[in-house]
Parts: sequence; structure tokens; C-alpha cells
Amino acid sequence: MSDSKKPLVLITGGEGDLAKEISAKFVSSGFEVLCPGRSQLDVSDESSILKYFNENITRDLDLLINNAGIKKDALMFNISEEEWDEVIRVNLKGAFLCSKLALKILCKNRTGHIINIGSFSALSGPSGQTNYAASKAGLISLTQSMAQGGGKRNVRSNCVLPGWLETQFTADVSENVKNQVLNDHTLNTLNTPESVASFVFFVHTQMSSVSGQIFQLDSRIHRWV
Repeated sequence: MSDSKKPLVLITGGEGDLAKEISAKFVSSGFEVLCPGRSQLDVSDESSILKYFNENITRDLDLLINNAGIKKDALMFNISEEEWDEVIRVNLKGAFLCSKLALKILCKNRTGHIINIGSFSALSGPSGQTNYAASKAGLISLTQSMAQGGGKRNVRSNCVLPGWLETQFTADVSENVKNQVLNDHTLNTLNTPESVASFVFFVHTQMSSVSGQIFQLDSRIHRWV
């Protein structure tokens, strides 16, 4: 099958370990995947997003995965306004801007899917992650709003909370914090990027009637209110 006939997937934040695993999963299953890093697609810069879409999304899009994300962890009184703005701009506004362009394509074609990569921090609001938790909580509401708006046009939107992953994104976290996180998991085990990639693929290819849902992929217990 030529690339022009393969379903097209766009994954933001392509330099990350999770993005690479998701990309590999879809490629091995016959999809064409665009997985740009920040130098190619800077989701914090609207002009970069417009340029990338205009130059690379030249045919129908099947799936957008908003994976790009950063963290600037600190206690709230030590977070600068610039650090707050940067995290919100990348994690939340970037997803909004990419989704806005993707939705124009998906709604026109009356088919497609947007998956946002969220975080358990959105549910737990941990100390030291005020900006990150707020951005990921906003991503949940963005997901649900897009699902409401896109549903009549057969466009799905879901949010996946991968759980704690041993990746470059968490490489700077202390062993004490890692052990505390592990202890919070009732199964005392962590996910892998490979398992998360398999779930993302499953949601997209096998759950065509599911939209507006938040999928937590670990064994930490959260009381929904």
C-alpha cells in the first residue's frame, strides 16, 4: 500500500520516548506516521503549527495525538509567571491549537480521532506540580468539550493518562520520589511506554464507539467526585 493510501497519524512531541513507541506501533500496523520533534513542530508557537500543517498535512488526517509536554516542577510560591505560562502554553494551548486545525479536517470528512496524553497529576494535584497539574486538568476538559462538539460529525476525542513511565521525561526525578510513586500503585508495578502505545492503538482501532473518556492506565486509586 502506498503512503498516500495509508491512514495518516500525527504525533506531537516526537522526540519523547512515549511518542517513539506509539509511532513504532502504528507504523508496524500499516499507518503512515508523522512524529515531529520541537524543531519541526513547536506547539508553543502558533506560526510553527500553521506552517507544519500547511506543509505536511496535505491529505486526510486519521488521528492526532497531542503528546507534546513539558514540566517545570517547583513549589507554587517558587514558580515564576514565565514558568507558569510556558507549561500552560505547551501542554494545554499547544493541544488546543493543534486540535483546532485537525478538527477542521476531521469534521469536514466526518471521521477521525484526537487522543490527548494526560497525566494522573490532573486528578491528584500533587504539591510541586501546580502548573503541570493545571495544564493536564485543562486537557481533560478540552477532551470532553471536543468530544461533545465533534460527536455529531463522527469525530472522537479521548484522553489517556499513561501513568508513571521510566523515560527521559522522568529521568531527573529523585529516587525517593520514584519510590513514593511506586508505593502508591496497588500492584507495585509501573507501566512501560510499549504497553501505553498498545493501549493507544487499541483505543483508536478497536473502540470506535468510545469518545469523551479519560483512561487511567495504572493502579493508583483515585476517588471520582
